[in-house]
Amino acid sequence: MNKNAAKKIAETITNEQIAEMFKSAKNGIIDWTQVSSVNKGMTKGVAWNILAKNFDVNENYHFLAKTNMVWEFGDFLPNQLRPKKSDSKIQNPPAHQEPNF
Repeated sequence: MNKNAAKKIAETITNEQIAEMFKSAKNGIIDWTQVSSVNKGMTKGVAWNILAKNFDVNENYHFLAKTNMVWEFGDFLPNQLRPKKSDSKIQNPPAHQEPNF
């Protein structure tokens, strides 16, 4: 997931949905040593410890924190919350002419 998509989702996502995302991520991530999406200087395990370890559904989190949570673990969101992939990038074949020698 990219940062722009995470920002859009973070505007409307609830803490309950984030908690479900974390639950799915906890069970779904196999390699915790992968490089983090949010910060290339740390792994997914460090990102988990910072963003999800003490997550409280009743707390009001800052928009940037929610953005980083979704950016890092957004692959584990339910399908209805994930951004739709657009088909608008259909490329036409490039123009071609035989070379004139």
